[in-house]
Amino acid sequence: MTRWLPFPRVSAALLLTWLLLQQSLAPGAWLLGALLALALPQLLAALGHARAGTRRPRALLRLAGRVALDVTRSNFAVARLLLRLRPRPRRAGFVRIPLALREPNGLAALACIISATPGTIWVDYDPASGVLLIHVLDLVEEAAWIGTIRGRYETLLREIFE
Repeated sequence: MTRWLPFPRVSAALLLTWLLLQQSLAPGAWLLGALLALALPQLLAALGHARAGTRRPRALLRLAGRVALDVTRSNFAVARLLLRLRPRPRRAGFVRIPLALREPNGLAALACIISATPGTIWVDYDPASGVLLIHVLDLVEEAAWIGTIRGRYETLLREIFE
């Protein structure tokens, strides 16, 4: 089974996504979707991708809720900042954050979270020292950003992936 479907959940998600994008249940859509669902995970397996799994689905749900809330809040904050509804000088800057998280899938998830949040971007990560560099559009206090990343995201990502 693992030879034909090295990542069965990925295959199922690809097939479902393909059918939703095609908005059709015609045999041709099923055939092409099944072909993609078989071929793309094979390519992923050839890359030597580590299998990701979670032993803590509740932590994953808590993380998803936090990310959704933070992205929504950040959208409003950036909109206020750009529309100048709260006129005050802004100072963009870089923040160095020491991380204890070393698991590649956890780091990838953190990169997605940070980059998906308006006003922040993942700039660099030094695997030797474990220091993450992010850019913040409206940097008021570095310690607050360090606490946010480490307290709100890193702890849950470590619980999920390590």
